[in-house]
Amino acid sequence: MQLSTFQDGVAAALMPQGAHPADTAPWLSALRSQPGFAVYRNTVHKACIDALQANYPTVCALVGEEWFRAAAGLFVQARPPTDGRLMAYGEGFAHFLQGFKAAAGLPYLPAVARLDRCWTESHLAADAPLLDAAWLARQSPEALSGLCLAPHPAARWAWSEEHPASTLWQRQREGTPLDAELPWQGDGALLTRPEGAVQWMPLARAGIAFLDACAAALPLELAAAHAQQAEPGADLGALMAQLLQAGALCAPPHLDEDTP
Repeated sequence: MQLSTFQDGVAAALMPQGAHPADTAPWLSALRSQPGFAVYRNTVHKACIDALQANYPTVCALVGEEWFRAAAGLFVQARPPTDGRLMAYGEGFAHFLQGFKAAAGLPYLPAVARLDRCWTESHLAADAPLLDAAWLARQSPEALSGLCLAPHPAARWAWSEEHPASTLWQRQREGTPLDAELPWQGDGALLTRPEGAVQWMPLARAGIAFLDACAAALPLELAAAHAQQAEPGADLGALMAQLLQAGALCAPPHLDEDTP
């Protein structure tokens, strides 16, 4: 037997019941039948639930630990980790909650889960140089119109059309009482990591559209048009200042700082 076959078999057997494909290999069946092996499998299952709870703290705080861990157990069975870094575990949890019957009365929960995931992705993203506002200001109008600005690798943004998911998420993260006056309307958020720590702020619909256009590699002129279309009358100058200050945009590759 190859070592990789043994390792893959043991790894699959350690997953919760139903999370691994059926394997009738005699050695693997014998391993699963050992009473002590169930202890190891339960430990792995608990570690996955613990990781999911750590990665989705806002969701857990909103629904309570008992509810969350019950839901997390079902998610682990359906989507066990494929990466040894449990800090990154939980991709797809927001989608899971959309189809989770017990969450039907909490329609904002998937959007809140997406923001928890945005935090994790921003925290784990690669480093890259930020777009320099002074360099941008030196560019001619003609150069600016055709310039493609890429979002920073650590930038994440999300919009909730029907629920104030960003406000709920932010208040829970910052410890602000949720019973404070809260307009029940859609909102957006921007998460960045400009100095090694994830930060977040509200982001208007125009900002969401602008970053979506930048992510699609559209030139600045078209990205601005998308922002105006999404939110007519938006102050694009103020929006650009917000994005630059937040560290949401990446410096162009091979940037020559001496370029006028």
